[in-house]
Amino acid sequence: MNRLLPLIQNETLKIWRKKRFYVVILVLLVLIPIFTYAQMKVAENNREKFSDWRNQTLQQINDYQNALSSDRVPEEWKRFRRIAVQQLQYYLDHDVNPTTPDGVTFTRGFMANSVTLFYPLLVLAIASDLISGERTTGTIKMLLTRPVRRWKILLSKWIALTFYVSLIIVASGILCYLIAGAIFGYGGWQMPIFTGFSISGSNVDSTYVHAVPQWLYILMQAGLIWFAQMVVAAIALMVSVLIRSTSASIVTMMAAVIAGTILANMSSSWQSAKYLFSVNINMTGYLAGSPPPIEGMTLGFSLATLTVWAAAALIVSFTVFTKQDILN
Repeated sequence: MNRLLPLIQNETLKIWRKKRFYVVILVLLVLIPIFTYAQMKVAENNREKFSDWRNQTLQQINDYQNALSSDRVPEEWKRFRRIAVQQLQYYLDHDVNPTTPDGVTFTRGFMANSVTLFYPLLVLAIASDLISGERTTGTIKMLLTRPVRRWKILLSKWIALTFYVSLIIVASGILCYLIAGAIFGYGGWQMPIFTGFSISGSNVDSTYVHAVPQWLYILMQAGLIWFAQMVVAAIALMVSVLIRSTSASIVTMMAAVIAGTILANMSSSWQSAKYLFSVNINMTGYLAGSPPPIEGMTLGFSLATLTVWAAAALIVSFTVFTKQDILN
């Protein structure tokens, strides 16, 4: 342990000096105001068209129902709309506005929409060249000449990576709340959010639906996002160990994440796709009651699948790193 702590400090400082995290913060500072402005324009348009949120929700339900009667809409899209109609009707019956414009609601929406692509790309900015980058610069050779076991070196990198993944999620949530709150207000922490919808085909079972305050919902959401991004980080670490080229390592992981996002929207009829890590990343959808990418998938299934992927990636990383010839 005495030797591990200095290694962790060293790895944390190395990532910090690369200034990748500064780039992540800069990206957030540029994109969040743009999304906030877009949300503000949507809220203004809705205020002009509808006298209150109930009329807006009723209009949305009518639009979905009209789409269901159209032959031009694919059956898969109709399934999503049938589910959305039932959920919106549930909010309407319980007199809860599902789209209240405030800083907390914006933060919840931003984090939910970022889990499958935006957050993974931010994580890859930190993780994708953790080992391959040091091979390119030659610093890994200097590190391995020290009287420290290799598994401790890789463990220190993993712990440092865990710290930065956590920091990315926390920083994005704080920046969202501060920037959006300046426009929409900083309230909304106690607003009730319904969770517990059970999806079966095109039917929504509301037996276990219950309301939780929005602050608790965001905590649950952030926990699922953190777990999903740690799986992405573990796989990125494995790719960085297996592939010597920094550019190849980055491109490989970016291709896997982007292809997985596309596949998640197209894989409803391919049952075996549910075992891919990228199809299971969006676990926040289970909280919101969104239909899973493939029928039959549950939160427990996605957690178990991602756990297997992360464990396998870490086992491969530590096994290969401790045995491969890096010095030559």
